[in-house]
Amino acid sequence: METVNIKINGRDYTVEKGITILQACRQNGIEIPTLCYLKDINEIGACRICVVEVKGARSLVASCVYPIDRDGTEIITNSPKVIKSRKMTLELILSTHNRKCLSCVRSGSCELQKLCNDYGIEDCGRYDGAKEKYEIDDSAIHMYRDNTKCILCRRCVAACQKQQSVSVIGANMRGFSTNIGSPFEAGLGDTACVSCGQCINVCPTGALSERDQTQQVFDALNDETKHVIVQTAPSVRVGLGEEFGMPIGSIVTGKMVTALKMLGFDGVFDTNFTADLTIMEEATEFLERYTKKENLPLITSCSPGWVKFAEHNFPEFIPNISSCKSPQAMFGAVAKTYYAEKIGIDPKDIFVVSIMPCTAKKFEASRHEQAAVKGIPDIDVALTTRELARMIKKAGLCFTELPDGEFDAPFGLGSGAGTIFGATGGVMEAALRTAAEVVTGQPLEKLEFTDVRGVEGIKEATYTLAGNVIRVAVASGLANARKLLESVKSGEKQYDFIEIMACPGGCVNGGGQPIQPASVRNVIDLREVRAAALYKDDESLPVRKSHENPDVKRVYDEYFGKPGSHKSHEILHTSYVARPKY
Repeated sequence: METVNIKINGRDYTVEKGITILQACRQNGIEIPTLCYLKDINEIGACRICVVEVKGARSLVASCVYPIDRDGTEIITNSPKVIKSRKMTLELILSTHNRKCLSCVRSGSCELQKLCNDYGIEDCGRYDGAKEKYEIDDSAIHMYRDNTKCILCRRCVAACQKQQSVSVIGANMRGFSTNIGSPFEAGLGDTACVSCGQCINVCPTGALSERDQTQQVFDALNDETKHVIVQTAPSVRVGLGEEFGMPIGSIVTGKMVTALKMLGFDGVFDTNFTADLTIMEEATEFLERYTKKENLPLITSCSPGWVKFAEHNFPEFIPNISSCKSPQAMFGAVAKTYYAEKIGIDPKDIFVVSIMPCTAKKFEASRHEQAAVKGIPDIDVALTTRELARMIKKAGLCFTELPDGEFDAPFGLGSGAGTIFGATGGVMEAALRTAAEVVTGQPLEKLEFTDVRGVEGIKEATYTLAGNVIRVAVASGLANARKLLESVKSGEKQYDFIEIMACPGGCVNGGGQPIQPASVRNVIDLREVRAAALYKDDESLPVRKSHENPDVKRVYDEYFGKPGSHKSHEILHTSYVARPKY
């Protein structure tokens, strides 16, 4: 590694040649503010908040794109000239910004708001002027876009294009009229948007947000005619704590359960139950297809963002997608059939709420074509992790002080492999744990399938089970999914089983998880830290295989008979449709 000697604010440093000023400063404990910059995703130097002085340069330079390529470079990050420029830029941004901060969903977590506080900007002062008139785009079922709060940082565009290869948003018009929108000014709901919510996660302001459905849930909880139950996905337990100032990756399962019970839910259940149920159905489906050599590779169906992406972009792979409903949808289906019969309540009076790390679950909840009970949706409302945090705060619950509670029976007192579903590769590993023991008839000596773990975009592995060679692949992030599927289409790659998650890193990095600012995202791999917490949780469980989950065994004994039965297909399986790109 070639190094250079430089000065930052009068102090001597040695740094790697070619890195940017922004990187060099962060490596040495100096924070330079940014708004548009996101490491490896959006390095465009557009917002000009990160400007610094460089001796010999004709003007201030954008530190996020300025490389250090020579000895003796002298940098000043906090001179009066730099501070004046940053303040002027913030005033200019505010001059066209909707400044109703108190009622904004991002108040307190807005990166623009924080910078204005840091630099003492009280209003836009001398630059206040005309503002473009924008209608809020609420055409999508999972989110809205409010361009009166957009600062044109283009982070959302980069996430949609580079990470997800969906590319349904970009910069429209020019000059003062430039805005972020869909082609031909179409509503987001009229495009091939897959509802992944990655654009929301990277937005520095309140320009993008999920559709808040918390009031619907509060209304249901106050309706004496409704039996309101809730399920929580694995990734929520390692994300929710961040909303209350706890360290990233904190496992808050017990406090979350207590909070939900205090909110008034009639039953608080664990989606791990139906994650394990999904494995029972999906592993059975895979073994049947593998034996018959039909519709291979089997591709997992747990990620609704991925499924919608396939419907728009790869309809030829629809026969390959597992017919199993996702764990969220399976829970709703079981709740309105087996559970309804067990407690003697009409399914129409059961209100099922999902707490998910995912905005695409809101879209999935609207897919009624294969509802378990005709005319009644499997899921009534799907909330994000962020929405649950709002409910807890609104109810005045001191989350960090709550005692640990336990999930209710009959869906939550067991355990299995469902916990790891939240990490990329987790569905594959859970399926392999079960498939391996079914095929060999022998217990596994080692449960960890480490080849499919990690945050790499595409992972491959080959396993031999009872003499059968099984080729598997795992992809997270839809740009990686596209690359993988193109290689399968061309014949370059051959697999038997593929797991795809729409969000990079899997559900732990879902579009509904707590939003961390760029200053955190650029130095901490949220995917890695949250996933590590899930694997830690998995290691602590007494039962770590889906087919050994006692709740799953009970529901088959009492209701479905066996995995892949006619009854399970009627209730736990679904179908998909080809959708146009435009």
